[in-house]
Amino acid sequence: MGAQIREYRQRIRTVSATKKITRAMELMAASRVVKAQQAVRESTPYARALTRAVSAVATYASEDHPLIGEKSEVKRAGVVIMPSDRGLAGAYSSSLIKESERLIARLSEEEGKEVVPYLLGRKAVGYYKFRGRSYAQEWTGFSEKPRFEIAREVGERITADFLKETGTEGSIDEIHVVFTRFVSMVTQEPEVIRLLPLEVVEGTEPPEPEDLLPLYEFEPNPEEVLDSLLPRYVNARLFNCMLQAAASELAARQRAMKSATDNAEELIKKYTRLHNQARQAEITQEISEIVGGASALAESK
Repeated sequence: MGAQIREYRQRIRTVSATKKITRAMELMAASRVVKAQQAVRESTPYARALTRAVSAVATYASEDHPLIGEKSEVKRAGVVIMPSDRGLAGAYSSSLIKESERLIARLSEEEGKEVVPYLLGRKAVGYYKFRGRSYAQEWTGFSEKPRFEIAREVGERITADFLKETGTEGSIDEIHVVFTRFVSMVTQEPEVIRLLPLEVVEGTEPPEPEDLLPLYEFEPNPEEVLDSLLPRYVNARLFNCMLQAAASELAARQRAMKSATDNAEELIKKYTRLHNQARQAEITQEISEIVGGASALAESK
């Protein structure tokens, strides 16, 4: 009985120490997710406006720019995957990797394209290395605090690969991005967008019949305007995706740590109850032994 009581006490101490850690991680994630949300709110309007601007230039300039036009033959597709660097965020990374696997299966099996992954985050790198699968390049160590320098580096790499002639070594014919869109503190959704060639204009509505359409004049010329805008478009979209992923990761970690803290409290209550029951049983046994011994002593007299 005494050994059982000591075991319960040890378990209570262990779970209490774990609870302190999960509670601290929950509070840290809660404080950081506010800044991450603010960064998303500040970045999203710029990324959308830049997308609309690039689309407008491409539409009204009638220029056949390589970053806009569809390639005649699409053989290789690049997929940028953005999970987290660390764990303890519930199913955040696994859900995103599953979404990327569905995209890769569709591109390779249904459309017959060769898929080239670009990995952002240690979870994706570990997933691919464990399975012995190849990838083009990796970037790690920034999932909670994205930096624009990383987005620019990734953008330069995938743009350079996209501009290579189809069929040459390292060439990519289209680029997809798999990231987690931040909807709210309780909802984060894995999402796939096609980054290149330019496809979607977000947040625009078709003009009404009575609306006056704008007239565009380009200085010095449409080609140079596109050459200047398109790299900024790629970098801005990538950076916005990274910020969305960071906010989603922190929100998922806060929820996971809150759940772990609640579970620890339930375990502490359970072990405390079992400890009290064992202690009460031990006291009852001691009393019974004392009473039995006294009775035996009285009878012997």
